[in-house]
Amino acid sequence: MLKPVHLLTLRAVCRSGSFAVAARELGYTSSAISQQIAALEKDTGLVLFEREAHGIRATAAAHRLVDAGARVLAALDDLDHHVRELATGTAGRLRLGSFPTASVRLVPAALTAFAASHPRAEIRLEEGEPDELLGPLAGGDLDVALAYEYGLSPRQWPDGLTAHPVLREDLLLLRPRDSDLAAELPSLAGARWVTSREGTAGALSLNRLCAAAGFTPAVGFRSNNYDVVRELVSAGFGVAVVPALGHVEDERILATRLGRRSAFRRVVALHRGANSNPLLPAVLTALRRAAPGDAAHVRPVGS
Repeated sequence: MLKPVHLLTLRAVCRSGSFAVAARELGYTSSAISQQIAALEKDTGLVLFEREAHGIRATAAAHRLVDAGARVLAALDDLDHHVRELATGTAGRLRLGSFPTASVRLVPAALTAFAASHPRAEIRLEEGEPDELLGPLAGGDLDVALAYEYGLSPRQWPDGLTAHPVLREDLLLLRPRDSDLAAELPSLAGARWVTSREGTAGALSLNRLCAAAGFTPAVGFRSNNYDVVRELVSAGFGVAVVPALGHVEDERILATRLGRRSAFRRVVALHRGANSNPLLPAVLTALRRAAPGDAAHVRPVGS
């Protein structure tokens, strides 16, 4: 198989008409140039240079080989450039996993910023709850995943994963605006509640919040879709506790921050500690900066 370095050497000798000049251009010795040309002649079975008394003369075969090799060398140069882009993160691909609320409130702004600084990079999004994303993340099908943990339901992330804090959000009590329900949990012992599916971290956090207030919540409706939760609350079917990212201003609803130190949810970006994707640092930075720090009840945090 022909070696690209030999083709480069041949091109330099043909252009200069001298082994010595080509050696200076390429940073070799004249002996090394002569050895490379001899190896190329052996590999091809062609006579590439005729030795004359005062120098060398390239044969027609040498010129034809230079012309044919130009396409190969150009392709290798493009490949080399592409590899450098991959190594520096200018190009490449990153696979991001996200839970639905973050997909709405965080990911679009993060991807906009990331695309502005890395226009040639490709990013793919997979959506799921944190427990659904941990397997693909650990298995290498995702590079980074957004996950969360509640103050009253902390998580221990699997070994081998590194967690970068993205933001901390308050938990908000949602009540119909036209109701006379109080804003304190102990006063809501007789209320009907809307919460997430049984067994989820949100439902567990609500149970523990209410237990600390002295009662067990009477859950009438369950949904992991915060739009559904808000509509049920606004229609008077119950009250709810949701993280700040899960709420948007609605004139039909009163949203009140729960005055308890443990009433929060923390969003983190997880990745494998061994992940060497050069795009990873830029995506982590974009996610942290996308946190709506100017919004009430949401506070960005550093890594």
